[in-house]
Amino acid sequence: MSIMTLILGESGTGKTTALRNLDPSQTLLIRSIAKPLPFRSSNWLPFGKETPNGSVYTTDKSDTICKLLNSQTVQENKQIIVLDDVQYIMANEFFTRSHEKGYEKYAEMGRNLFNIINTAQAMPDHIRVYFLWHTETDQFGKVKTKTIGKMLDEKYTPEGAFTICLRTRVTQGVYQFSTQNDGADTVKSPMGMFENLLIDNDLNAVDATICDYYGINQQE
Repeated sequence: MSIMTLILGESGTGKTTALRNLDPSQTLLIRSIAKPLPFRSSNWLPFGKETPNGSVYTTDKSDTICKLLNSQTVQENKQIIVLDDVQYIMANEFFTRSHEKGYEKYAEMGRNLFNIINTAQAMPDHIRVYFLWHTETDQFGKVKTKTIGKMLDEKYTPEGAFTICLRTRVTQGVYQFSTQNDGADTVKSPMGMFENLLIDNDLNAVDATICDYYGINQQE
């Protein structure tokens, strides 16, 4: 079972920038939208059959994502998986299927998301998977993962699949992650994992802390 972490935050608050210090040779970034990375990234090269040492793959297809996560090449060569802009996997499918009538498409979108999370969770124990996800505020003022449709919200709560959920914070130009619930969001982390309520938005440092906490050898 992998170690999964949810990173919540609005656009521009430092979710993708937090990848800047990760080792691309040990990382696979699966992104739902092709766009330039927000940091110097000349060593973040495309991943594919002919380039298994690459670090970046673009797709919003849930079946393709699950196949990647299950592939021997990925599991043997990558320790860190990052799924960026997860909500666009649902949003892109929603607009592609907007001509379809009825509620079945919402059930299928929910099932596709469920399959991705379950497939990621079933990866080998030493692998860490980070889900980068936009937020929305519900009718009660609680900040949560942004999804598609009331039906999906009522039937499935993505945060429940994660032990670690961090949220971006930006204060006077300082970009950080919050590590514990503030009473109006879904942030959480295991007891004693992080010393501070606010930490630098550096996924490499977060990953090192997680590995130390769970006794994971980062060089496997």
